[in-house]
Amino acid sequence: MNEENQFLPTGKLRPEFLKNLLQNYTFSDEQVVIGPGIGVDATVIDAGDYFLIAKTDPITFVADDIGAYAVAVNSNDIACMGGIPKWFLGTLLLPENSTTEADVEKIFSQISKACKKLDIAFCGGHTEITYGLDRAILVGQMLGVAGKQDLIQPKETREGDRVILTKGIAIEAVSIIAREMEEKIIPSATADFIEKCKKFIYDPGISVLADAKAAMEIGGIHAMHDPTEGGLAQALHELAEATELGIRIWEKEIPVLPEAKFLCDLFELNVLGAIASGGLLIVAERKKSTQIVRHLRTKNIYARIIGKMMPKEYGQKIVTRSGAETDLPEFSSDEITKIFRN
Repeated sequence: MNEENQFLPTGKLRPEFLKNLLQNYTFSDEQVVIGPGIGVDATVIDAGDYFLIAKTDPITFVADDIGAYAVAVNSNDIACMGGIPKWFLGTLLLPENSTTEADVEKIFSQISKACKKLDIAFCGGHTEITYGLDRAILVGQMLGVAGKQDLIQPKETREGDRVILTKGIAIEAVSIIAREMEEKIIPSATADFIEKCKKFIYDPGISVLADAKAAMEIGGIHAMHDPTEGGLAQALHELAEATELGIRIWEKEIPVLPEAKFLCDLFELNVLGAIASGGLLIVAERKKSTQIVRHLRTKNIYARIIGKMMPKEYGQKIVTRSGAETDLPEFSSDEITKIFRN
């Protein structure tokens, strides 16, 4: 069977295939400042006195707290472009023969609560019961704004810029695994531990709005990226694509949350490839990077410099804990998809 007739795996499309689709089928006009691209978190449109930033992203791995997830991950991508999220719309698809009015109201309540917390207007969308689903799927769309002087454009990144990671990895994976695999975790962990992990979407949280805002107060930022499916490793590959540069990462500097290590080890997942919303990748001028890390910590946001930008021909490399330099692994399918197959 040739490649074009093979079934696609769960997760993001292969970067080469997606890049081909974007080149062949998308188009824009003179108002589109930043269009679609790998590692580009949102579209930016010139609206005159300001930039309008638009993003859409679905929630597919979880059913619990789906409204909170959708608002957080979509607002994160607005923040990564230097913008402020303002308006949220949601398309809610619900399974037939198992959805009650109470189920629908619960999700609406989650969206409303999350939007109010971030001062975002919940202003539209679509809801329907549809066939072929075994769980609710919520596709969010977020619109935001950025001042003309605030826009973050990855192609401004330069060799020698430092790569910063906030909080740690893999926050979202911890919450998803604890929610979806509780029965399998129980023999190996306490109930208190599992409950703590479930609440990771709130503490330390999957929103990076505060992280981005604090970093921008210092300046010198050339790119920001939200590691989602494929985890930190895939986000770094996407960042390299967006900046048209290479990346060198030091594994020993990556802050891996102990809960993430425990759960990923338990289910034999590579923590570098597990969905990682909640951490923010920041690429900044070398002379500003240490200052940004210190400023983030004054805001109670842990951060570390984990690497630096390299010439494009260098590629994407990771220096392991043993000191060996090797290719940074790629994860076109997120590691946590394995737990749904087993």
